[in-house]
Amino acid sequence: MSTAGRSVTENTATTAAQGAVATDTTAGATPRELRERLLDDAERAIGGLLDRETERWRAEAPQSLALFDGIRDLVTAGGKRLRPAFCVSGFLAAGGDPAEPVLPGLAAALELMHVSALLHDDIFDEADLRRGRPTSHLVQAERHRAAGWRGSSQRFGESVAILAGDLAAVYADQALRDARGPVLDEWSLLRSEMMVGQFMDLSIAAEYNPDPELSRRVALYKSGRYSIHRPLNIGALFAGREDLAEPFEVYGRALGEAFQLRDDLIDAFGEDSVTGKTAGLDFAQHKMTLLLGLAMQSDERVRELVRRGEGGVDRSDVAELRRLIVDAGIRDQVEKHIDELVLTAVAALDTADVSEAWRSELTVMAHRVAYRDS
Repeated sequence: MSTAGRSVTENTATTAAQGAVATDTTAGATPRELRERLLDDAERAIGGLLDRETERWRAEAPQSLALFDGIRDLVTAGGKRLRPAFCVSGFLAAGGDPAEPVLPGLAAALELMHVSALLHDDIFDEADLRRGRPTSHLVQAERHRAAGWRGSSQRFGESVAILAGDLAAVYADQALRDARGPVLDEWSLLRSEMMVGQFMDLSIAAEYNPDPELSRRVALYKSGRYSIHRPLNIGALFAGREDLAEPFEVYGRALGEAFQLRDDLIDAFGEDSVTGKTAGLDFAQHKMTLLLGLAMQSDERVRELVRRGEGGVDRSDVAELRRLIVDAGIRDQVEKHIDELVLTAVAALDTADVSEAWRSELTVMAHRVAYRDS
């Protein structure tokens, strides 16, 4: 789909959503405005939790404040808040009461779980930047070096970031403590799928297995279900709407794959200043993304370049790898597949028993997720 075509589709969906406001939202707010208000509540819930815990441990173990710095730095650095947004949208689209007091904690839990994953992921990827700032493990390693402490600065930095990630996961569970049974079951699935997907990502990179179908499965577990499908369904389940599980799964699976493919393209062709993280890391770490798997299958030059040396692709080879992927038509192929996935996701909404306003808003969200540039 061309950029112009996407804009027309998104504008049409936005207009339809605004046109249905009177019957679908409270006090004249659009679905998006209502969601943003609730996300602000979730943001305050995270801030309040971190403030309380920081003050507690400031008195009991002041050395531990480095853990809270790692969590807070990521939270305050921004980010898309994708998972809380889909959770709140699933709840509201299912007819949930916007005044539900537990909802902000539910959304906060999803963001804290994401922060946990990012802290760990940056160590796995040996990343230098996250959301435009030095990654937590590098900040802590520099702190160790500057203080002249004993032992390995790198090991210290990575250990602190791992513990901060674990602590963020603990607080995610704490934020979710008032949720009901079906929501907790879905939460457990989200967490286990994310961890298995992360392992599969590491494993197929180590095995050098350029199997596109395996890469799709990794994208589904590591990102698709965790980023969109499960958060959306958690929101619907919290509203008591188990009947939305099937259409939301089709929507979430398709859009989740589109999200991960866009992430692959952004990593391959994006700019650090726009994305807030180091471009080309998937290539440097020889991660078998769908983009790279397709390219390796179709072009011997790509296979040779990726297999050059045990450490993966040298940074100096990234530009050449980008050129080969474009020349082989793989970038266009992935863009076309993203278009198809978006159509699948949007079509699934036709079978969902939700208002026209929320059907339109979820369509808009699908386009924002699939065609973003960071």
